[in-house]
Amino acid sequence: MAQDDPVVSAQWLQQHLGAPDVKVLDASWYMPAENKNPWEEYQVAHIPGAVFFDIDSIVDRTTDLPHMLPSEEAFAAAVSALGIKNQDKVIVYDGKGFFSAPRVWWMFRVFGHNKVWVLDGGLPQWRASGFDLGSASPDDVVLKSKTANKAVERVYNGELTNAITFQTEFQPHLFWTLEKVAHNVGAKSYQQVDARSKGRFDGVAPEPREGVRSGHIPGSKCVPFPEMFDDAPRLLSADELRQKFQQAGISLDHPIVVSCGSGVTACILALGLYRIGKHDVPVYDGSWTEWEAQSDSDYPKATTTA
Repeated sequence: MAQDDPVVSAQWLQQHLGAPDVKVLDASWYMPAENKNPWEEYQVAHIPGAVFFDIDSIVDRTTDLPHMLPSEEAFAAAVSALGIKNQDKVIVYDGKGFFSAPRVWWMFRVFGHNKVWVLDGGLPQWRASGFDLGSASPDDVVLKSKTANKAVERVYNGELTNAITFQTEFQPHLFWTLEKVAHNVGAKSYQQVDARSKGRFDGVAPEPREGVRSGHIPGSKCVPFPEMFDDAPRLLSADELRQKFQQAGISLDHPIVVSCGSGVTACILALGLYRIGKHDVPVYDGSWTEWEAQSDSDYPKATTTA
């Protein structure tokens, strides 16, 4: 485990599982069209001792945009309910290997907790290593997840929450808003990198969300998120990752901001960039889903075919 590397191996986790300061989170999540239920999957099989982190519940409840970053107070209440303290090492994984876990890694970092890592290759890699899986979840573990979701609701309703055992420290430089991105389209001070597929980026393949056109933010470059890992899946080496970005025409000597469809897979690019030493890459939280919904005159859309 290295502070300057964003992942830990299945072997490392297996050796440290059960240590009082190691907390494991199952942050599995799927696209709506996949018709998979991560909560049900968690109850069938998960890494022993892992608690379920619900990406669609630990969110900003004041917006219709999917799974946006919650307030500091809501995040602190949820994480406290999950039994996590500031001194803990947090290991996040998901059912695909590299999909939604990097989003939760980013969320912890946005709120000032740097002792957070993604399990390299997630649940597929854990299974491939032959390590045990838990199925029966003790009632208190199930309760933790439900209490965390409820705590977020209570914060947004202005109600009192349970004891807060986790202190946040918001890192604004890691979180970009619509306004920041709009300013950057003109200023071009950051290179905008999009994690969606080339087809969606070019405007020739449909978006997975109904009513959302495909295309991209003007001036963006496309690095589809699967380019960050191999077939195992394991995060590529620093040299291989550098090559992927350079091949897409991105200068690693200049600032980068990442986006995607709704703020999830952009975090996989942030994870890859972290491995090559770029630790301050912001994520545009609303991403294409927010940008596409704005007026075209104020927030222009680009397609490669146009």
